[in-house]
Amino acid sequence: MPDKTTDFGYTQVPWEDKARKVAGIFDSVARKYDIMNDLMSLGVHRIWKRFTVEMAGIRPGHRVLDLAGGTGDLSAKFSQIVGPQGQVILADINGTMLQVGRERLTDRGIAGNVHYVQANAEALPFAADSFDAVSIAFGLRNVTDKTAALRAMQRVLKPGKPLLVLEFSKPIKALQPLYDAYSFSILPWLGKIITQDADSYRYLAESIRMHPDQNTLQQMLQDAGFIHCEYFNLSGGIVALHRGYKA
Repeated sequence: MPDKTTDFGYTQVPWEDKARKVAGIFDSVARKYDIMNDLMSLGVHRIWKRFTVEMAGIRPGHRVLDLAGGTGDLSAKFSQIVGPQGQVILADINGTMLQVGRERLTDRGIAGNVHYVQANAEALPFAADSFDAVSIAFGLRNVTDKTAALRAMQRVLKPGKPLLVLEFSKPIKALQPLYDAYSFSILPWLGKIITQDADSYRYLAESIRMHPDQNTLQQMLQDAGFIHCEYFNLSGGIVALHRGYKA
């Protein structure tokens, strides 16, 4: 029986190797991650993230899991809403990204209600029914076993509470030629100039193309036990926000 493989961009790698390869990418770009986000989205990623927070419906005192939270953009916003009686867990599988996130939030004076956990999305180290919302922004496409991760997120949510998946998706046809040209020419060039790492941003473009489209991901949420699943196309479908609730 052949060894199990999975996609790493456009190449196939052994199933057990993907997490290590993804970790190498984020170790390489962590310190310039925020700068690259602003440059490659022209700052629009901030609007996408603000919309995600608004759709979470969280309130003061809530407990929120910001999964693949990276440098802490969503955690910072959640922290302000849940207040001193609430709690935000910024979790990421990558220790370098987690450290950068801790430094960024500390520099902004955000402390006390934000806690940091290095965790694999496929096997979350949290009790069942313990969060009022779970978010994962631009992280799901890097997970090896997306089905296992979605089930883990469903497990740790309280009944009736939402999962929010913000991710690059499939743009409308009119945008596709321009989007492809940007993704495979300009994006690696930016990566080379800013981070001295064109290959990581070439992987980014390829990983987006390999990620499930809007309808497929919505079905995956339903298969993982979420109800009232829906998605919102942003910027012509370049990014989509999926939302589903634990029954």
